[in-house]
Amino acid sequence: MNDTATPEPRLQRPPAERRYADELAKLADEDDAPRPPGWALSLQAARAFIVGDDSRGIAKKFVGDPSLIDRALVTLATSRGLMLVGEPGTAKSLLSELIAAAVSGDSTLTIQGGASTTEDQIAYSWNYSLLVSEGPTRRALVPAPLLQGMAEGRVVRFEEITRCPLEVQDSLLSPLSDRVLAIPELDGDSMVFAREGFNIIATANTRDRGVNEMSAALKRRFNFETVFPIADFKTELDLVENEAAAALARSGVPAPPARDVLEVLVRVFRDLRTGDQGSGRPQAVMSTAEAVSVAHAVGIKAWYLRGGHAEAGDIVDCMAGAAAKDNAEDLARLRRYLEQKAPKRKGPHWQSLYQARNLLPG
Repeated sequence: MNDTATPEPRLQRPPAERRYADELAKLADEDDAPRPPGWALSLQAARAFIVGDDSRGIAKKFVGDPSLIDRALVTLATSRGLMLVGEPGTAKSLLSELIAAAVSGDSTLTIQGGASTTEDQIAYSWNYSLLVSEGPTRRALVPAPLLQGMAEGRVVRFEEITRCPLEVQDSLLSPLSDRVLAIPELDGDSMVFAREGFNIIATANTRDRGVNEMSAALKRRFNFETVFPIADFKTELDLVENEAAAALARSGVPAPPARDVLEVLVRVFRDLRTGDQGSGRPQAVMSTAEAVSVAHAVGIKAWYLRGGHAEAGDIVDCMAGAAAKDNAEDLARLRRYLEQKAPKRKGPHWQSLYQARNLLPG
């Protein structure tokens, strides 16, 4: 019999409050600034957690305008919800997660919006065995994130809200305006009143906002903040390198692709994203998040299939799925870029990228 203990499997992506538990504890211990009612940290400490503070050893976790963080935190300290909008892949979900972790110490009260999202997935449902035997009682009630956040005074995250039907979206009206949720099935004590600390952070990407446009009544209950793509090339490159390194480490790969290979990757994404290189702008999302995903795939391919270091040519093979999806015209745009623009760039990695153009499918 083998007595060697099997190591506990690691989580692929723990929530922010677990990944940065030491930093949150440190900030809470040192936090002597006034805190809004129900908050785990003050606005100053929450801001430091998100944008970083080198003097206290707090890492920077969000690359963007610090004033956006200030406005977002101030909004959550009021009675209005926070709506983060922007292009796909601009880290709206990451930002909402970080803010929830800082404000409530918990980012897991999350609703994932979609065409099939229903009100019971947002507010509450029932344990049907208890419902049949006891009727609609508190014991038979199964709280969903909204009810749980209101009852416990925590921030609720609503991802991709505009992908939900309008009647589902409007179930937030009363919790946001009156801070109350009615459970009409219960006799007597049928109202749940929000505790201090409750609020909602919603996200919507600009490409999907027209799917189910929010009602004017719901819009009035949110403050809107736009999260823009990273403007600076070096900043985006640093982010892709750091995030790819972290993702590859979780995948068992000891090091990310060389920086000059990542420079090629980020430059290709930026060129295609802006469409200013004559190849046209793809319909696919050429975001920083997609660049990280491709860098991750490049590192995996080089390490596990070839046992060596990543090359710029690997980008072509791993990029087709990100740049083309199911759109043949996007694939043609990428092909034109590789054939017409890549050979004009200087450096051996650009030549390697050009030589690998035939790896594109079709």
